[in-house]
Amino acid sequence: MHPFAKRFFPLFAISALTSAGPLSANEADPDHSERPHHLSILAAGTHIEAEDETAITLGVDYEYRVSEWLGLGFVAERAFGGIDSTSILAVADIHIWEGLAVQVGPGVEFVDEEERLIGRFGGLYEFELGKGFTLSPQLHYDLSEDEDAIVFGIAVGRAF
Repeated sequence: MHPFAKRFFPLFAISALTSAGPLSANEADPDHSERPHHLSILAAGTHIEAEDETAITLGVDYEYRVSEWLGLGFVAERAFGGIDSTSILAVADIHIWEGLAVQVGPGVEFVDEEERLIGRFGGLYEFELGKGFTLSPQLHYDLSEDEDAIVFGIAVGRAF
């Protein structure tokens, strides 16, 4: 098995096992069935330990809540400065308990006119502020063949 695949297999296996639960929107929590879409804007930092480099990162995250336990969506992020990269990921948000969720998924990172496959494993806690607005601190670990990165920040979102 390719070393890159060996690193990602455990992440996807864990996500598949922990996402077992109701998959129908009809079985979802009533609050989520009324507002199954969630869009958030992320202000973060991306740190690459191998290069001892940290960059300001901005992003957008969209989730469609399939059930009480599972949301599917995408993440698009742009790291500025010395890192200068763009990441696009397809993610699954596994809602473990109240506002606590694990986010996993594959993606592509664009750096210096090159494309790299990446995988994300991270977590967030979504505080509900009322009227569908949310605030969520986040911490993610992005794996790639070349260099891994830690993305940490806070997102402001709205369910609709």
